Amino acid sequence: MAEITFKIVEHCCVIEHREPAWNTELNIVSWNNGEPKYDIRQWNPEHTKCGKGITMDINGLKALVAYCEEARIHEI
Repeated sequence: MAEITFKIVEHCCVIEHREPAWNTELNIVSWNNGEPKYDIRQWNPEHTKCGKGITMDINGLKALVAYCEEARIHEI
């Protein structure tokens, strides 16, 4: 199986901080030297390992933001 490579092009924000464990983050990531995409997943503090997550283009991110705004997301 081929090795998966990644490069964090831009760190956008920490969505959930879990000290001292991994943080859930929104970043722009290039996977396997591909086009950078928006990416939500957990990262270790050194950003050398990551968990499962989701990757989307700008249209997917806009749809997610629109849903959150329409649904008036609130604390549970």
